[in-house]
Amino acid sequence: MRCVIARFPFDLFKHEVEASMKGIKPEPVTGESVIISRRVYPVKQVGEVITRQDRRDFTAGEVTRALGRLGFTCRSVPAPSAPVELSPMETASAALGTPGQDA
Repeated sequence: MRCVIARFPFDLFKHEVEASMKGIKPEPVTGESVIISRRVYPVKQVGEVITRQDRRDFTAGEVTRALGRLGFTCRSVPAPSAPVELSPMETASAALGTPGQDA
């Protein structure tokens, strides 16, 4: 499949991407991710390996679109959940602890 990443054209094939990522340890995922051969990789790490370019030269969106078109499962960053506010009764109860708990 022909795609453009960081203004450069690439011919990418699913089996070639899988072969390129074989033996590469996934970095911790902090943003968008992609599943390749049952391993979850950050999209930027995969983009760096398959394009041989610096991560700062392309966006995660460019790589996500290309990998999605190849048939890989891509995940976006989960939306942060709002913190749960405790009622005054729950706050006091948490401060006192549970019965039988030694202080």
